[in-house]
Order: sequence, then C-alpha cells, then structure tokens
Amino acid sequence: MNRSFACRCPTPILHRLFAICHFLFAICFVPSTNCAADFLTLTYPPSKTPSELSLEATFHLWLPPAAKYIRAVIVHQHGCGSGAERFGDLAIQDLHWRALAATHDAALLSPHYRTAGADCSQWYDPRKGSAAILQRGLDDFAKQTTHPEVASAPLCLWGHSGGGIWASFMLEQMPERIIAVFCRSGAAAGQGGVREPNFPPEAYRVPVLLNPGLLEKGNPLAWDNCVRLFETFRVQNAPVAFAPDPLSKHDCRNSRLLAIPYFDACLKARLPRRGQTLKPIDLATGRAGNWQHKTTLRWSSDFSGSVDYSWLPDKTTATAFTEYVSTGITADHTPPRKSPVLTSITRTTNGIALTWTAEADLESGIREFVIYRDGKKIATWPEKFDLQTGHKQFQGISFHDTPVSRRPPMAFTDPTAPADTRVSYAISTVNGSGLEGLRSKSQRLP
Repeated sequence: MNRSFACRCPTPILHRLFAICHFLFAICFVPSTNCAADFLTLTYPPSKTPSELSLEATFHLWLPPAAKYIRAVIVHQHGCGSGAERFGDLAIQDLHWRALAATHDAALLSPHYRTAGADCSQWYDPRKGSAAILQRGLDDFAKQTTHPEVASAPLCLWGHSGGGIWASFMLEQMPERIIAVFCRSGAAAGQGGVREPNFPPEAYRVPVLLNPGLLEKGNPLAWDNCVRLFETFRVQNAPVAFAPDPLSKHDCRNSRLLAIPYFDACLKARLPRRGQTLKPIDLATGRAGNWQHKTTLRWSSDFSGSVDYSWLPDKTTATAFTEYVSTGITADHTPPRKSPVLTSITRTTNGIALTWTAEADLESGIREFVIYRDGKKIATWPEKFDLQTGHKQFQGISFHDTPVSRRPPMAFTDPTAPADTRVSYAISTVNGSGLEGLRSKSQRLP
C-alpha cells in the first residue's frame, strides 16, 4: 500500500522548521517499519487530563488496496496483560482477518494499549478515554489518507477477555454506529469487579455473539459475565447468541472460524449500499440455535425473550454455530476462490527462488501453498506448522487470535531445479480445511 503523508507545519517559514516538523511526524505517524509497510500506525502518548486516556495508545490500520470507499472498520481488540498487548501488535498482519475486511471494503484496525503494569480497566472501560482516543485515531487516519469516510464509518467490534469487556461496553457509548460485536471470553456485565453497564435501548438492536471457553466455566469475568450479558439481552429480545467453545479455556483457539462468518453475515445484512446509516436487523430472517442441544431451526416469534435460544443472522452462520459448539471447529467445503500470483522467478546460488502474493480464503484461511515445477508437485510451503490451536495455518494462530509471529514470507527456493533448462513454475493455495484451489498462471524462468 503506497500512502503518502504530508507534513503540515503551522507557519512554513524556514526549511529547518519543515525539517523539525517532518521529524516529529515521522515519530508518530509513519507506517510501521517492522515488516512490509502495508499498514499505517499512529501512536498517542498518555494524557494527564482526567477525562482522557492515561495510557499510551497505538493504532494500526490496514486498508484494502482495491477499496475506493471504506464502508466499515473492523476492530480487533487485544485483552489484558503484557502478552496480550505484545501479540495485539501482530493482529494487523493477519491475512484471514484481512480477507474479511477486503470482502466488504472495510478497514482492519488493531489498537494496542500499553498499561506498563497499570489496571487494564483504564482502557477496557471506554469512559476512561479509550472511546475518545479511538475516535481521534480514526479522525487522524481519515485526514492522512484519501478516505475521509473512515472517521465516521460503522464499526464491527471483536474483543478477547478485557477486549470483550471493552467491545460490549462500547454498546453503551455508540450503539447506533456498531454493526455487530463478538466477545471472546469477556463481557461487560457487572461481575468480578467490572462496573454495571447502562445500555440504552439502541444497544439491544445490535447483533452480539458471546463466546467463552467451556473449560473456563465459572470464571466471573469470562464465563459468568458472558452468560449474564446473554440473558440480559435475550429478555430484551435482542439479536444475541451464546456459543461456548467446547475445547478451550481462556485462549481464543479457533474462535475465528465462527467470528469471521458471523461478521460476514452481519456486514452483509447491515451495511447500506450508500452512506453510513446501518440497516436494522430483522429477527425473522435469522435462525435460532441451542448450544446445549447442538441444534438450529428457523427463528420464530415463540423464541422472543427466551434465554434457551440464540439468534443467528443466517443459515451459513447457523451451520457454523452447530459445528463449532459441537467440535470447536467448522468445516469449509469450498476451495479457495483466488489463485496466488507469482511475482518473481530468479536463479540464485541456492537454486531457483520464487516469490508470490496470495489472499486468504474467507472461510478457513490459508493452510499452505503447493509448488509445481513443469506441472508436477515438488513441495509444500511451509514445511512445519505452529499448532497452538490444532488448526494448520500458514500464519500460526496464537492464544490471542493473532499470528504467532511476523508474517512468514511467501517465498520458496527450489534447490533441485535443473541448471540447463528453462523450467516453469506455478503455485496453488490450500485452505484451512485442506482444499486446494486453482494454480497460478505458469511462468518460466527468464
């Protein structure tokens, strides 16, 4: 992503003043240089003003390169603790979440709050400044890009643990702007030292999915708060779902396999063709799900206010719900829609080196790539997987639903290529369910 940033000094009198302004801008506003600079970063220092955030906050923003107009912002909010904060910085590089964003011409935003040992309620309670600093970040991104609509775009909110508390508290702050909320192992419901939320009527019209781990049952901040929020919203006949992960404790495991299709359905249902006013949810078009019985059926007025049934936005999400609450994973029956694009083929001292680009499969991400030489399979990449979640992914998934490390290269060197012929290569993508997509266009070594 090529984004230019202009330094705007108040009084352009001297070249030195321009230089100082440029230097200060570079500290806070240039895209991150920790990897390929395809996302933008803003950092704000802690404030001593009582009504403002007392912690340092960094925001990373990825914009789909093909999007002419940003229709929404998907926020991936980390939880409490130094580990969650550290891994939160990697969320912006997640190819699977980027695929969801690109499908809907949405931006992907990952906040990073640095508590330095402070109470993380300083940020997961939006009234203490995190809601205001989020809006400031969106305003500044809007000014520094060609997308002014980012400042007021509708929001999809995902949060883990303290991030789930934050995401559900945001329903108290700006429900009319929120497309949907997904709370993984954390919710704002007044238990375990979390203040009692005061939700306005508009909050009960927002789709919410609560997703604790079944093995953390009894945890007041995770399980108990999710149960309480679910019951509070259901008695208001809100479009809310309760879908515990049968395999996990407080880790996110493979919750994205439910979160991404859930957000996909809510984005389809609520985003307008033009403008930013969200379409209301029609409960009658959804499905009812019971996690204990592992069943779903058509929604009926008989379920109004019932805490025995979850509301799900469509048939696809209902299928994912049933599979997920049964096994902790969902099946993908369709191969990747897009093939990779070979970007370079060069001969090196170690063999023939290939590089390529690829987009993740929306339903199940990228498991691996298959390398073909002269039409024959010669290798798969990567050779090994990080199996923290048991779900093979090109980008291993961490405890926090983020990549386990910086993005691995889409690059492979063929050490067995013959030295005296012009060989051809092609690449294919294998999705998270093991289905292989179409090969890239075959290219010869120049």
